[in-house]
Amino acid sequence: MTKLFLSLALCMLIFSCQSPKNQSSLNGVWQSLGSGWVLAVQDSTQYALYDVTQNSCLPNRSASLSEILPSLQIISDTLYWKKGVMTYYFTKADEVPARCKQTLSETQKREPLHNFEVFAETVQEHYTFMELNRVNWDALYMRQKAKVLADPTATTLYTVLEETQEVLHDNHAYLEADEATYLALDALEAEKEIGSEENDVPEIGDFQIAQQVAQHHLNQEMTRDSWLLQWGELEDGIGYIQIKAMWLHADLDMPKVLIEAVGYVDAYVQTFQEMYEGTYIDMEIAGIRETMEQVLADLSDMDAIVLDVRFNGGGQDAVSFEILRWFNDQKRPIVHQKLKYGSGFSPTTTLSLEGMENAYTRPVYLLTSPQTGSAAEALTIASLTLPHAKRIGASTSGALSTALEKQLPNGWHFALSNEIYMDLQDRVFENTGVPVDYKLDYPRERQAFFRSVAQDLEQDKTDILNAIKALSTN
Repeated sequence: MTKLFLSLALCMLIFSCQSPKNQSSLNGVWQSLGSGWVLAVQDSTQYALYDVTQNSCLPNRSASLSEILPSLQIISDTLYWKKGVMTYYFTKADEVPARCKQTLSETQKREPLHNFEVFAETVQEHYTFMELNRVNWDALYMRQKAKVLADPTATTLYTVLEETQEVLHDNHAYLEADEATYLALDALEAEKEIGSEENDVPEIGDFQIAQQVAQHHLNQEMTRDSWLLQWGELEDGIGYIQIKAMWLHADLDMPKVLIEAVGYVDAYVQTFQEMYEGTYIDMEIAGIRETMEQVLADLSDMDAIVLDVRFNGGGQDAVSFEILRWFNDQKRPIVHQKLKYGSGFSPTTTLSLEGMENAYTRPVYLLTSPQTGSAAEALTIASLTLPHAKRIGASTSGALSTALEKQLPNGWHFALSNEIYMDLQDRVFENTGVPVDYKLDYPRERQAFFRSVAQDLEQDKTDILNAIKALSTN
């Protein structure tokens, strides 16, 4: 292990690490440190990626090696695979695990207990916050397994997995089943609701409240060719940029018929899921870069700029860092991170933010809330390193870990947190959120917060301006 750590440190120091010039050096089998992947490279032309646990192996993706070659580096005996802002480490293995060569029947793939075991093994091997969230995994595992054994159906499996994620308190967990299972669950839910009264107040969506805020707060609207960012002048000399999401910025050239059939967002998801992840992330970066060029052209003369990510639930960290790059004039380290690996962690690595010529370096005020999540929190924690940036509002949601996405044998998808994300002082903000410099009294609950803003938009704007005034005089 010492040799590995020295190898990792060396690659971080040697700026000239490049893609392997001799592709044959990639041939063979590589095992990841902390993500449950096995990478097999054959004849310097093809690769296959597998999701593995102690007792399972599922194909993830296979394609031409040229697809990922620009993202690969080898130094000593370690392979580095960069995806977006993340770099994953692999070491050589003797061979692809024997279980990867086994073929399951369709009945075996759908068997509820088998799927539960694959899910449970993935959680046990990769979930980072057992101790932080005081989870007794052995007891939880036995309790949930008994439920599946008692009623081995798809609906029970879904309910059990969803319950398990709730007990784990995983801020990045999700579970996506097939349409047949959702229809069966809807039927069961409908039976329970017979005779009950419907008194639910309509929910306010994050894009909906964001739109209301931007329309009210902007004295001068400058937005053009964008539905994800709105910008303009908040008050004399103060620019305002509202960022609704850290994804959906790529031009994926989706077929119109697909958009009409399933809607824009679902069509977007279906399209990028068929792509190599690295290519998709690069397209997201290109999209937000084009928009930010317009934004800063309009706002570069402002005395200060407000970045509003209070209603932003996240997306791609790479999008967040591209946005922040426009306010950063020099390359600087921004965060530390490590992945759960065995009983410990992978080596800690440092992410850096590239500098930009003519970056905006006058005062920047970042508006955050309990609904600022995931990649929007990555922007927030990285902003701690910018000397001209201050944070206003409330601590973020506390969902900073990267989501490790996996698939079950039955085709369902799920994700869990497998990363420790830290500032440069190695402080961890999972659950608690990234703190602010000027606190506003925002409710933590989603709808309560949205309604508190919607009910008095003028007061919301006044609070922001008062916070800016107070921070600018300190």
